[in-house]
Amino acid sequence: MKLIIMTKPTFFVEEDKILTTLFEEGLENLHLSKPQSEPVYSERLLTLLSDDYYRRITVHHHFYLREEYGLRGIHLNTPTEEQPYGYKGHVSCSCQKLEDLKWAKKHTDYVFLETIFDSTSIPQNKQSYTMEELHEASRHGLIDRHVYACGGINADNIRQMRDLGFGGVVVCGDLWNRFNIQQGQDFKELIAHFQKLQRLVS
Repeated sequence: MKLIIMTKPTFFVEEDKILTTLFEEGLENLHLSKPQSEPVYSERLLTLLSDDYYRRITVHHHFYLREEYGLRGIHLNTPTEEQPYGYKGHVSCSCQKLEDLKWAKKHTDYVFLETIFDSTSIPQNKQSYTMEELHEASRHGLIDRHVYACGGINADNIRQMRDLGFGGVVVCGDLWNRFNIQQGQDFKELIAHFQKLQRLVS
């Protein structure tokens, strides 16, 4: 089972140090998502990271960063969002409806299914499916190793996602809420929780 970490939507002072430590601890796929920001701030964050880690970063929104920094790939926020003209690389996308999964899986490397549970990082994003609907989707092969559970994923429900047949999980709030971005400097608790998440998906 794959583990993807999604960045916080906002930037903060210690972010590059935490991301560097996460990569050192074995993070394989970071999704860089800063939807309400100017791309120059994402550029600045990338320049603070070792270019050894660029192939482990998938970018949302500011797709030109993929080519400029040699990133892993791009992520589309909906199945209908257009890829950059002539783009040939790694691509993933988000789906908000179960019926979109079949098409999306054929045209992308993997798909985020949102929102499995109430989001802890974006409070207005509420649970979209019942467990019965998810079990039914799994039985019909809609949920498989190409579909990653996203939204409210935490250490307590990862095993449940594995049992449903998801190929991976996307974690955001469950990790970042363990660090106070206004006052925090010590992020040992956050790193220890990442290590726990790694054990749960392995």
